[in-house]
Amino acid sequence: MITLDRKAFALASAFGEINQECTQVIVDSYRRINQQLWNEFEQGSITQNELRTARFERLLTEQRISCDRDAQAFSDTYIKYLGLGSFLMEGAEQLCHRLTDRGQRMAIITNGIKEVQFKRIGGSALCNSFECIVVSEDAGFQKPQEGIFDYAFQKLNDPNKEDVLIVGDSLTSDIQGGAQYGIDTCWYNPLRKPNNTTIKPKYEIHALAELHDLLDHS
Repeated sequence: MITLDRKAFALASAFGEINQECTQVIVDSYRRINQQLWNEFEQGSITQNELRTARFERLLTEQRISCDRDAQAFSDTYIKYLGLGSFLMEGAEQLCHRLTDRGQRMAIITNGIKEVQFKRIGGSALCNSFECIVVSEDAGFQKPQEGIFDYAFQKLNDPNKEDVLIVGDSLTSDIQGGAQYGIDTCWYNPLRKPNNTTIKPKYEIHALAELHDLLDHS
């Protein structure tokens, strides 16, 4: 429920420290490289530590950027700023408050970097909305692997799968993982991207406000 703008903010701030303009070309290049590496992480091809450095090794090489920091140092700077920026999606705060008021239990399951996730959520208006935040670093598994869902269910005192809905914007991690685990899935697809995969969510929404209506009628 926090937008991609946080990545642009962190990237621009990191480049600002080396007096380098962060152009849209650099941002687009980073997003492409970053997505490729997160896909590899989901598949178990690389570790999260490898991902953190590799994305900047590739970016600095691809964009022919010279600076006095290596990829590891640049990654550390980026992570520092990434934890500072909390840019909520439209309607996120209202939705979470409405669901909390009606007694809906909520949790976060993320493949993201632990230190970033806790700072980001803790510094946002959503900090008291979630019963727990499950990160792959703690679980020892990442979405879509079954182990991370086992870990989350243990944290939530093993609710009935029939009562659980996973909402996410990634078909390959959120929706595939949830479907394989036997829980209902809802694909958050605000850009109305075509689904060219064999992964089929039970529900699809294009705005967060639709989720409240969906839960009212399910």
